[in-house]
Amino acid sequence: MSMTMTAPLEIGICCRDLDRLAGFYTDVLGCTLVNVVEVPVEKAPATALTDTSYRVARIQTPWGERIKLLQPARASEASEATTWILDRQNTVYVTFIVDDLKAMLERLKARGVDVLTGPEMVEVRPQTFLVFARDPEGNVLEFVEYGDIAAYRPDLADHIG
Repeated sequence: MSMTMTAPLEIGICCRDLDRLAGFYTDVLGCTLVNVVEVPVEKAPATALTDTSYRVARIQTPWGERIKLLQPARASEASEATTWILDRQNTVYVTFIVDDLKAMLERLKARGVDVLTGPEMVEVRPQTFLVFARDPEGNVLEFVEYGDIAAYRPDLADHIG
């Protein structure tokens, strides 16, 4: 039996500066801030996230997925960035599938974003281009443009065009 989802996938990212990171996702990437809530210290341990209070900012993409930025009251340990994304076990990254990767890359460069793949898009397969970058806290983001998104995601045929 498979799980039945009732809403689009959500991703949680632990951060040190929730306001700065929320600004990046809204101002640079064009997502929408849904809300910011605080979970008090009395409730936090039951969540298994932290033993202190924490703040959560919910950011929504144009497709409806959400990114939850979580900032504990006590600063978390920083992860060590490596040259190669896959050098670190448990590496997780968020992929944004976009319709104009060239414009997205120019936007990232204009905002001083750390673009890991260099100044040009990388063609990894015919008509499939990608860019890897880091958000202000070093989290890895992937931006991909498919020449034929309908062939890549035929399950979304009713929603893309």
